[in-house]
Amino acid sequence: MRVGVLGLQGAVSEHLSSTSRAMKKLGMRGEVVWVSRREHLEGLEGLILPGGESTTIGRLLLSTGLLERIREEARNGLPLLGTCAGLILLASEGDEEVRRTGQPLLGLMDMKVIRNAFGRQRESFEADVRVEGLRGGPFRGVFIRAPVVERVWGEARVVAELEGRIVGVRQGKRLAFSFHPELTPDTRIHEYFLELCRGGRPTGTSLS
Repeated sequence: MRVGVLGLQGAVSEHLSSTSRAMKKLGMRGEVVWVSRREHLEGLEGLILPGGESTTIGRLLLSTGLLERIREEARNGLPLLGTCAGLILLASEGDEEVRRTGQPLLGLMDMKVIRNAFGRQRESFEADVRVEGLRGGPFRGVFIRAPVVERVWGEARVVAELEGRIVGVRQGKRLAFSFHPELTPDTRIHEYFLELCRGGRPTGTSLS
């Protein structure tokens, strides 16, 4: 299996490490690669969009030609995992701040996002999050100036909430979370994604 991590800006090395560890736990053979050019998407079986500064990443996606290429690959079935800024990029609709900055969006998930939704007092915090179907108890989510999903529609489905706010969404083989799973030793989110990439039913998850 060959899985890529978008490497334009953000928590790239942490995702590379977490994905490699998740592969080992699942007994998978493969490689995790850094993606920064269109040709790096060749042969991928999954792509992770990391946290970082979503406006910067969006503009770099546009200038490198990766924006349209990722859209094309996703529509051809490439599984995607977006965390924090990656969640914002996957959305079809953003809040006023997204519109004001002219931030490019991939528009691949039926959801509207709100940037920096927890406000200045809680820009960074940790909290236990129950992810639908994930065994082993709650996932310890690391939230850093995190977005939330205001609403979903169409084929998108809520898989995680915190204090009544949507922090996890799934749409087919596309996953998006407000928090940073790569900043914890727990690899269950990455394992979940790798099972989607493999095309099977994820161990310990509910994909119905």
